[in-house]
Amino acid sequence: MHERRTTLALALGALLLFASLFMNREAVERPVEAPPTTLERGGDGLAGAAAWLQGEGIHTVSVRERFDALALRRDVPSRGNLLIVTTPMVTGLRGSEVQALDRWLRVGNTLLVLAALSDRPAWATVGFVNGDLRLLTGLDFVLRKRQPGDRWPSAWLGRTPRGQDPGARSAALAGWLKLAEPVRSTLVANRPHPYLDGVTAAVALSDYLPQVWDVTVPRAGFVLSLARQREMGAGVLWIRAVGSGTIIVSAFGSLFSNRALGLADNARLLANIVHSSVTATGAVLFDDEHQGLGIAYDPAKFYRDPRLYVTLGVLGAMWLLWVLGGTRLRVPRLRASAPREVELVRATGGFLARVLRTPVAARRMFDHFFRRLRLPSHPDAATMGPPWEWLEHHPRLLRADVRQLREWYADAYSDRRVPLARLQNLMVRTERQLTA
Repeated sequence: MHERRTTLALALGALLLFASLFMNREAVERPVEAPPTTLERGGDGLAGAAAWLQGEGIHTVSVRERFDALALRRDVPSRGNLLIVTTPMVTGLRGSEVQALDRWLRVGNTLLVLAALSDRPAWATVGFVNGDLRLLTGLDFVLRKRQPGDRWPSAWLGRTPRGQDPGARSAALAGWLKLAEPVRSTLVANRPHPYLDGVTAAVALSDYLPQVWDVTVPRAGFVLSLARQREMGAGVLWIRAVGSGTIIVSAFGSLFSNRALGLADNARLLANIVHSSVTATGAVLFDDEHQGLGIAYDPAKFYRDPRLYVTLGVLGAMWLLWVLGGTRLRVPRLRASAPREVELVRATGGFLARVLRTPVAARRMFDHFFRRLRLPSHPDAATMGPPWEWLEHHPRLLRADVRQLREWYADAYSDRRVPLARLQNLMVRTERQLTA
């Protein structure tokens, strides 16, 4: 009974540990390079921006389906909305989505693309997919090559990469080594614009050394540059009209992330864009679908489902019943069976074969062989010496067999090696012929 109580206590302790690990979702460490979604509360997520806008009374929506369904939504009006998209994307665009997005924009909506071009947050290190950005904006972006006379800003070069390797700075300049502290890039206005009203500067953060990109305008298109990067002088904020709608492209993908929203005038820039783009009944939509957060993934709904806890309760009860009633508390003792005669003989023979020399064994075999012989005329002749003359004249024995026995006998007493297996077979055959 004491063993049952001990088992019950240990089983309940294991069940409690499992429940604490399973239910405490916040204790699970988030990946360092988590994509920017409205559920991500890490530094690169957009949970802060979504919560702030919602707290200001603005309708915010996490879009967890492809752009084909934008025009079919009933929770937002058909126009006067702002869609915020970040690139690079985890899930690529489809051709049907691009067409649906173009129609949605032309009726009077706004698209804000936060492209990690001139800043390089950790989540964008997998490589930039220029094709998705071209489909979204209709613009091409070309990486500016560093010329011999170009100089990186001293604020960038002052960041020591992780590790103290002497070649770390050159590796960081190559763009693949993570920096010890984020590098700041500053957005400043080119000219007055409603989006930049009251915005002296906005700051983007890069975990890897930033790059510089130039925009290429299509032949039949037009784009207006609103702001530039203070450190390198390249454009970082553009706007273009699409029918009755607007496309805003930012070369900084981290402007409105959790860790950057409170820096400089970043929040003011987002407020201006929302104020100019969203109507009184409109909404701000965050594209979570293309960052890997689909409609099927809803952890809050998963944990609210009562069927989860019923299932866990049933499994826990069955497990306890199995532990207490269907398991052996003591391991049965193993009873070793007595060894067989063959095993004893084999073990003894193996031992002797390791310590007994071949000539000595052959001499003992000859002694036993001669004792087993029973001569008709001299019953005790075996004790007087080898009866070679009697064996050679015996009519049932072959002269060659007797000659072989004498040769091996001489070898054994001369301390030479004798084939024991062949000697044993020859002795057995000789005895059979004598007793036949």
